[in-house]
Amino acid sequence: MALTIRTFLHPKLNNSAISCFKEALRHGHHLRGKPPGVAKSLEQKLEESRYKDPALHYRVDIGLPPPKVSRSQQLQERLKVLKGQKANPALEKVARSKELLINLEEVRKDSATTSAPIFIKNIADHYGVFEHLFGDAYFYPRVPLSIVYESGELDLPVFCGNTIKPNEAKGAPKISYDCDKDSLWTLVLTNPDGHFTEKDKEYVHWFIGNIPGNNVEQGETIVQYLQPFPPKGTGYHRHIFILYKQEKKVDFSKYKKNGPCLNLPDRTFSTYDFYRVLQDDLTPSGLAFFHSDWDTSLKEFYHQTLEMKEPIFEYDFPPPYVRKQEWFPLRKPFNLYMDKYRDPKQINKEFLMRKMKHVHPFKEPPPPLPYPNAQYFDGYIPSWLKLEKRKSRLRWGRINDIE
Repeated sequence: MALTIRTFLHPKLNNSAISCFKEALRHGHHLRGKPPGVAKSLEQKLEESRYKDPALHYRVDIGLPPPKVSRSQQLQERLKVLKGQKANPALEKVARSKELLINLEEVRKDSATTSAPIFIKNIADHYGVFEHLFGDAYFYPRVPLSIVYESGELDLPVFCGNTIKPNEAKGAPKISYDCDKDSLWTLVLTNPDGHFTEKDKEYVHWFIGNIPGNNVEQGETIVQYLQPFPPKGTGYHRHIFILYKQEKKVDFSKYKKNGPCLNLPDRTFSTYDFYRVLQDDLTPSGLAFFHSDWDTSLKEFYHQTLEMKEPIFEYDFPPPYVRKQEWFPLRKPFNLYMDKYRDPKQINKEFLMRKMKHVHPFKEPPPPLPYPNAQYFDGYIPSWLKLEKRKSRLRWGRINDIE
């Protein structure tokens, strides 16, 4: 007896959905939920869940305007370079023999003014830098920042999300950038992930204002440099350098801290509030950041420098789920099943006593069996106990976890 499919299907189903439904009925299967032609894909569901009203949630570019460069002039310069390279037979010969050396500094300089601002902005978006510092605002880093930490004989540059340990960033880094001599700048290093008491606040690690040109040493030190100190158990912390261009000389006395400022509450900072107050005088222009996590050098730093107890964070895991006991647990080893309902301390004690049974302070332990798996079991022994004895002979399992 033939079924009339169209009588009970939804009127909005298309032909592909109807064919899928027919195919499912033909092979005796029942679809769960809506047919593939009607059901939403995972991408569509995620897009709906992440939807934000553009009238309420829109992003504002607060950075410097892009440089005005003639596209035709750029193409003419590139054609000129290409013609010069084609007219150089020696260059082609070196390139074919794979001996051509490329000046990486020239490549970096060229990318710093063309594609690098877009890449850095996308990376910063990925790590939530703009969202956690400026809210719905963002900017393209038009001014390339060169930041290098000196750790012994190594130079550790700061890029966009690379890892630098606290013991490698104890001293202030060397900073350079290209700018006009008569311009003024502000540099702020902040950590939005490490505040101990306030959720949406940051710790400012370095603050220098009214920098003449690129002479950072001649700027006004508002807050002295403090090394990263991510507590144990909190993972990686973002340490973000923001370079602001000043329209005029700014009075930062409100933010100034005297001395090394080792009292952490005094270093509480909010980039969002800071920029909102001074947005007419400052324009974010440069960006670089690195990640840092706990290392052993921070124990001494907390105790000796900050003069405080070292905070240690641990995860509070919920107790494991153990289902109710059964009268006849099928296909479950008897000893492992019963251990789930016993005190772990008692189990460890039994393993320790079993391990110490053959330990004597003045006698050597008995030699191990030459062929443990070949030893015969006397009498009837249940399968779970045989397995347990084999593990003990081969020194497998939890007995090795007890020292």
